[in-house]
Formats: sequence, structure tokens, C-alpha cells
Amino acid sequence: MLPIDIHAAQNIALAAEAQRDFELQAVYAELKSRDPSGGRFAAVLRNTIDQLLNGEVTGRYAWESLYKTERTHAGTLVEINLQREFNFADGNVMDYLIADIEVDCKYSQTFGGWMIPPEAVGHLCLLVWADDSASRWSAGLFRVQGEWLNRGSNRDAKLTVKAAHRDKIYWLWRDAQLPQNVLLHMDPVDRAAVFASPSGQERVNELFRRVQKRCISRNVVRTVAQQKDYMKRVRGNGGARSSLKPEGILIMGAYDSHRAIASKLGLPTPGEGEFVSVRVVRAEARHATRSHVELDGVMWAIADESDPPEPGPQLPAHTR
Repeated sequence: MLPIDIHAAQNIALAAEAQRDFELQAVYAELKSRDPSGGRFAAVLRNTIDQLLNGEVTGRYAWESLYKTERTHAGTLVEINLQREFNFADGNVMDYLIADIEVDCKYSQTFGGWMIPPEAVGHLCLLVWADDSASRWSAGLFRVQGEWLNRGSNRDAKLTVKAAHRDKIYWLWRDAQLPQNVLLHMDPVDRAAVFASPSGQERVNELFRRVQKRCISRNVVRTVAQQKDYMKRVRGNGGARSSLKPEGILIMGAYDSHRAIASKLGLPTPGEGEFVSVRVVRAEARHATRSHVELDGVMWAIADESDPPEPGPQLPAHTR
């Protein structure tokens, strides 16, 4: 039996129709079993957008900066990257075989803009949408029926779902949180300060100075550094960790010891390929209400604007 997980916009009639569609039930159950939270799916979309932006080479961080040909290529990359992540078998007539059922995959950066080929009529489509500016995404299953489609005027006769029939989409995940594009959503003044220096190292230093208490992905560092050895720009021995230590700024990565420090300080714990920075000061009585952590035998508290900078402690050795 298909688990009932229906977005508020879907009505009882749609649920009943989906229950009668045994192929839809099987594909739904298979996808939900592989990714109950949608986290893997969201990560594929985040990584695909970043792949298109190619920040290491271009320094770009906004979808609008892509060329038209690159935006057109997005659907193909989403299709490929989902197949790699979930190891879907190739379909015989559609893109994938999921639970031994033919499924086509269609992505659009505009909600409702999915372009469906005539040969998909009668088949299931996995419809995917993501908006980097809103940090939202959706994915649902749609049984393609001719009367639910707009007739296309383009040369390859592709069709779109009529607005009145978008309620026939059976949502796997609806309006879910897309991992945020930190550079896109930064304060413009801070972003300009990050990119002001011609030095990749100085740009990375400014990134961790300006963006604190938030997880920063490896791809953001890559885009800011615009260097092949971008990870070196984060580490000690000349990287941001050693450069910012005199200011009391700690940069924690995806290590157990670092995650424990972030947790004690009430910060987001960095996931794989992520970092979080924060400025600390030696804890005094006036810091009693702030989160604390012991490092180098001293208690440290998160600093605020009233605390003058002071050299920070040494982070513990990297352990997982």
C-alpha cells in the first residue's frame, strides 16, 4: 500500500486515482524507500546547479549568469546525475527503469515548464523543479495523458502540463528546502568585499570572516578561491585557519572533533564537504549566558561586536 504523503494542494480524488495506478504506487514506494527525507535528491540538484555554474573557472554563483545553452543543458545533467546517484537502470523507451517500470525524467527551472515529448504519453514522468533564488525544489510523478497537456508549437512537438491539471502530479517532495547557495544569498556588501581582492587566499579569508555561524560548502570555497588547490586555502599552514586565528576566528570542518566544538557552541554542525566559522574570545563573567567550549585548557565563548579581537585557540587534531 502506498504511504499517504500528499501535499495539501492534492485532493482526495487524486489520492484515490493514484491508488488505482499500481505502477505509480510501485515507483513512488521505490523512490521513497531509497530517499525517505529527499536529502539525496536535494543534494543532486544542488550539485547539478553548481556544476553548471562551474565557479572554480568562472567565479559565477547565480543562475541568471548562465548562457542560454547552459540552462538548456540543465535537464540533461539532472537526468544523468540522478541516475548516477540512485543507479537507475536504463529504460527501454523512457529514461529510467524504476521498480522495472519505464519512467521519463523532466526538469524545469520554471515551475510548470516541463517539456514532455509525445512518446511519453501513457508513461510515468518524474517531474523535477528547483529554484536557486528561492532555495526550493519539488519532484513528483505524473501519468502522462493527452487531455492533460498543452499542445506545443515548437519544432519537436513537445508538450506541457496544463495549469488546470498540475493537481494530477503526485508529489514525492513538494516545495522542499534546497541547500542554500551561500554566495547568492549573502548581503551584497559582504559579497563585494569577498570578491574585491585579486588574491584567492585573501578572498577565502574574507569569506570566512564575513560568513560566520553558517555552513559553507566546498563548492563555495572553490568558487571564491578560483584555484585548483582551493582546499589548501582553508587549512592551517598558511590557509584561512592560520590567517584568521589571530582574529579569534575558528574554522571547523567535517571532523568529529570539529563537529563536537560546533555543537557545544550552538552552531550548525558541518556535513561532508562543509565548514563553519565563528569568532571566539576567552570567556569572562559577562559571557555567562553565551555558549562555551574548552580548548587548550581555556573556556571560550562566541564573540560579539562588543568583544575586541584576540588570538584564538588551536583546533584539535582532525578525527572522524
